[in-house]
Amino acid sequence: MLNLAVRPYPQAACETLRLAGLSPLLARLYAARGIDAADALKYRLGELLPYSALKNAEAAACRLADAIAGGEKLRVVADYDADGATACAVALAGLSALGARVDYLVPNRFEYGYGLSPEIARLAAEGTPDLLITVDNGIAANAGVEEARRLGMEVLVTDHHLPGESLPDALIVNPNQPGCSFPSKHLAGVGVMFYVLMALRAELRRRGAFAARPEPNLAELLDLVALGTVADVVRLDANNRLLVSQGLTRIRQGKARPGIQALFAVAGKPVQRASAEDLGYNIGPRLNAAGRLSDMGRGIECLVAADRAHAFALAGELDQLNRERRGIEAEMQDQAVALLDGIEVADGASLVLYDPAWHQGVVGLLASRLKERHHRPTLIFADAGDGLLRGSGRAIPGLHLRDALDLVDRHLPGVILKYGGHAAAAGLTLRRQHLDAFTNTFEAVARESLSEADLTRTIETDGELAAEEFTLENAEALRNAVWGQGFPTPSFNGEFSVQSQRLVGDKHLKLRLAGPGFSAEAMCFFQDTPLPERIQAVYRLEVNEWNGNRSLQLNLVHWAAA
Repeated sequence: MLNLAVRPYPQAACETLRLAGLSPLLARLYAARGIDAADALKYRLGELLPYSALKNAEAAACRLADAIAGGEKLRVVADYDADGATACAVALAGLSALGARVDYLVPNRFEYGYGLSPEIARLAAEGTPDLLITVDNGIAANAGVEEARRLGMEVLVTDHHLPGESLPDALIVNPNQPGCSFPSKHLAGVGVMFYVLMALRAELRRRGAFAARPEPNLAELLDLVALGTVADVVRLDANNRLLVSQGLTRIRQGKARPGIQALFAVAGKPVQRASAEDLGYNIGPRLNAAGRLSDMGRGIECLVAADRAHAFALAGELDQLNRERRGIEAEMQDQAVALLDGIEVADGASLVLYDPAWHQGVVGLLASRLKERHHRPTLIFADAGDGLLRGSGRAIPGLHLRDALDLVDRHLPGVILKYGGHAAAAGLTLRRQHLDAFTNTFEAVARESLSEADLTRTIETDGELAAEEFTLENAEALRNAVWGQGFPTPSFNGEFSVQSQRLVGDKHLKLRLAGPGFSAEAMCFFQDTPLPERIQAVYRLEVNEWNGNRSLQLNLVHWAAA
């Protein structure tokens, strides 16, 4: 049987939302997620948190305005994931529109690793830029900033990751830095860069820069902001939901830049019905594939391409890389299952795996899959050359992964060569000979941090649906809303009889399920063996599109024999 918990909701808030015109279903779903007024769901652009509340945003704007006025050369130092790529594209497009001379550099993860290291600073110095601007990295780049300054470059850090014990000697814009009172601590890297641009435009306006030319419309960047925010799986608080909602609106209206339209096309997803789920599960992975298997430069080039044909050619390359990534990931999952054969994962509080054949660009995805399967904080390592291992981890609720790595570092000084991240995900580097010591210490830290209740998977749902709520209209309403990390996609539970089932695509089951007073088509993905006649299931309401027709479909995300 599934261990279920039904998400509670305040009846008063539900009634307020219903009286404001929301359907009974949407009213209780939003009430369960802390919404108590319909106005909170309108996501007006004018209600964005002010840039003035973001520490150093206005100081950064003044420095950038001076650079533009003086014709200085700016260079963006990006990260190789979707957040870093979209933040880089936002910086390039926005700074160029505001009059800056700007180019970019993105480290190859296999040659240089993450962020503004001393090696990257030396590489960035070619061509003698005056100012380096980090996006989605830099808060821990003390040595890299020091090297950049030694080489005669100033550094502006824009980041959102948690800081270490000391900060680099640079101008820093990061909602998580000490002394920053910005109410949303969950801005993605792309969101931080967007805020810097808003502050810069206001500073240029104050200086009279737009007296002879029109002001750039920064809303044109919101398709990129939405993609990076969702793809980085940051918490979708009210401010982030506003950014994502506005970006999705532009995409649906056909106003997205050619690169994003091309990525939707190769994914087979119509932009007119773009959803946050599309950004997270279809567009983001294709963009990320460049950084995982090759070089994120082609991903950034796709995002900033002005020519439609060029954008579509690059999107095709990204799509092919994503197909290769899926194949590598599937093989690594099979190998991980073999490694775990005979091991009782439930006896431990953590899971740490290494295989010399694994691809370091895909370890984070494997960690995520195994974390979901076994409900344990998981770290996966791959060879990084020269006797080094590079690992990526994912955590379960109850364990702050970056803080856990900090504890390991204190117990084993010098073993972790480099680490960073946040509560749910982190990365690290260590030497091969230290893996066993690290594994044992991480297990001890996890066991100390997690209770038996934490280690028991409880699936939270929004309860059961009445027969009349199984409608295409409800499925479309859910698809059009903004859901994600911290504002979970609605799921429901129920008991069904399996009226029919057949295998499709060699690895998925297409079903017809029946419950009291209704029946519906359903899919159970990555399930190639038949289900029993009666099941208890957790599912989502989705829209099935086939040959121009749209119909209701249930997506089974968990099931057990009833």
